Amino acid sequence: MESANAALSPLKIKERYQKLKEEQPGVRARDAAGQLEVSEAELVASRIGDGVIRLNTLWEEMLPAVEAFGKVMALTRNEYAVHERKGVYSNGNIGKPHGIFVNPDIDLRLFMGGWTFAFAVEEETKAGLRRSLQFFDKSGTAIHKIYLVNDESLPAYEAYIEKYRAQEQTAELETQPAQPPKADRPDEEIDRDGFRAAWEGLKDTHDFFPMLKKFDIGRVQALRLIGEDFAYRVKPESLRGILNLAAERECEIMIFVGNNSCIQIYTGPVKNLKEYGAWYNILDPDFNLHLREDAIDSAWVVRKPTDDGTVTSLELYDKEGGNIALLFGKRKPGIPELELWRDIIGQLERS
Repeated sequence: MESANAALSPLKIKERYQKLKEEQPGVRARDAAGQLEVSEAELVASRIGDGVIRLNTLWEEMLPAVEAFGKVMALTRNEYAVHERKGVYSNGNIGKPHGIFVNPDIDLRLFMGGWTFAFAVEEETKAGLRRSLQFFDKSGTAIHKIYLVNDESLPAYEAYIEKYRAQEQTAELETQPAQPPKADRPDEEIDRDGFRAAWEGLKDTHDFFPMLKKFDIGRVQALRLIGEDFAYRVKPESLRGILNLAAERECEIMIFVGNNSCIQIYTGPVKNLKEYGAWYNILDPDFNLHLREDAIDSAWVVRKPTDDGTVTSLELYDKEGGNIALLFGKRKPGIPELELWRDIIGQLERS
């Protein structure tokens, strides 16, 4: 986010943050930053020297090095969904434009162009001292966080900080305003026949985003225009319905949550489902999802042709057309989609 209080010094931000925490014990950093009208990265940086250390940005080396910590908790979120997965950062490969971690637990797709700031953070919580690595984009918005979950990780964590500590421990950040979402082109300017033919000719789900870019069409706009044989609307409460059915019928699923710089993927069963206020939650031992149901403006069942047969997803969007989450049945390349997942998706009521 753009800092409305860009003129505030880090010291002033820190003072206001301390006052806010006294007034609202337990307030989360993202919410505090919003209330103080600064970016979350500026809020974190204001504490440099007081539980926060600024790190270098040698992403190709730093991110795979997290494997030495052993089991940790990976957190990726957007405005309306928080995805938390415990595991080990193994099998990572970070390049200049893209990065990837692929293993049964930590499964990430990284878009490195936005990665700008990194910090090691210690903070007191009700459960004790919590340690993490936190990464932010150029607007100061959180991209990804990595939390220690056991004391066995501490020696590797401390060695990591010593190795990647930035020489300049300045609390001053040069953030840039976040780019607003691109407006859709008018429907009449879309090559609908060409777009339809391209969708029918899809061979892999990874070809979907390049197809949207080729035809310069927005994601929800594409779902709205393609035709109900490939995409149709269902009720926003379909998220709750699909999770309950998946839990009852023991159907393993995939849940994607991301932002502009990171997508985090969970694959496996879901069991412990709970509602807390506006948030619907999966609270399993090694995977948590927190999603604001009241932010779901549209929900879609989407079918994409592939060489392995049709792949079906439930896709959730906010009122600005931003993706909140994607849900699929568990699958791997070369293996057809689970019939059980298709049956569950078929239970959803059209909107």
